[in-house]
Amino acid sequence: MYRIVEKDALNEQVSRMVVDAPYVARHAQPGQFIILRVDEEGERIPLTIAGYDREKGTITIIYQKVGATTRLLDTLNVGECLHDFVGPLGKASEFDGMHRVAVVGGGLGVAIAYPQAKALHDMGAEVDLIVGFRNESLIILRDEFDDACTNLFIMTDDGSNGHKGFVTQALDEQLKAGVKYDAVIAIGPLMMMKAVCDMTRPYGIKTIVSMNPIMIDGTGMCGGCRITVDGETKFACVDGPDFDGHKVDFDSALMRGRMFAAEEKEATEKHICRLTGGVR
Repeated sequence: MYRIVEKDALNEQVSRMVVDAPYVARHAQPGQFIILRVDEEGERIPLTIAGYDREKGTITIIYQKVGATTRLLDTLNVGECLHDFVGPLGKASEFDGMHRVAVVGGGLGVAIAYPQAKALHDMGAEVDLIVGFRNESLIILRDEFDDACTNLFIMTDDGSNGHKGFVTQALDEQLKAGVKYDAVIAIGPLMMMKAVCDMTRPYGIKTIVSMNPIMIDGTGMCGGCRITVDGETKFACVDGPDFDGHKVDFDSALMRGRMFAAEEKEATEKHICRLTGGVR
């Protein structure tokens, strides 16, 4: 059993947990993920490692309460335990030769962008961290972002924080200003990552995307995270989750991502009590 040692709400939709998992913490690297089950009969879900402390033996996860399992997860409190917590899984991110980098995060992808940016910053790289949210009330990890980059750009769709626009607009301004990046790392919704890749392609900038948004069982057995990369079939969970964004077929990935929207909506409604709002 894996004990929860810290828990806090980052905003109304997103929570952070620190879990006692010494073996995972001993081997974890930026870009990798874990699979957890809340209880013995629970669904297995993959979550990216948002942080780790090797001395304390803990792993930090950040999750959005969007489905039955993440809502159930959020009912647990400090001192309670997760039934399963397996990892680290996936290939660690590779940062060789990166001295000036833009790390772009959108939505909950900012929680994954943070450890990437921090690792690069700690290595001595100059990091432009560009993160986007729908509005100011949803902004998370502001202090952590400040400590993980050289330049921080926080964008909101509605401009409620004083910086209106998408993350692609901030990146575009940097590129047009002549900033020379060794690489751009994009993490977030598929459409956002596709837009970043379309923007960097004319500049010939190496662009890495994290395909964790399409992962399901995290072992490669279900086939749900298969993607086409440079004409070949890959699995995000075992071959990635990082890939060369200019070689990813985003159109097919986007199409497949919409296939089970109705089933996901039904599963969520089925598990939420309409009287109390609690998870069944």
